[in-house]
Amino acid sequence: MTISLQLMQRWAKTLQQWGVNDWLATVLEAAGPFSILGAQMVYLCQPLLGKVVSPASLDALAQMLEEPEQTGVLVHLLRQPEADLQPSRGKCG
Repeated sequence: MTISLQLMQRWAKTLQQWGVNDWLATVLEAAGPFSILGAQMVYLCQPLLGKVVSPASLDALAQMLEEPEQTGVLVHLLRQPEADLQPSRGKCG
């Protein structure tokens, strides 16, 4: 499933606001094909994270991590200055 660029931008902006964008981009780049394990962690932590972020947004994040091309786009967006990201309609939650 392909995740929309707008949703990826919202996730990148939210992760930048949380201050984890550089760290997460580095981990995703280093993990390479193992980023699918990150997707499994999102699914595993969904009951806990679901109190902060909507389940649909968490599913979308996990799906991004399952697809190497989409993970690459997310990493690129995470490395962009926050001002370069499209304004979002709200947080991912």
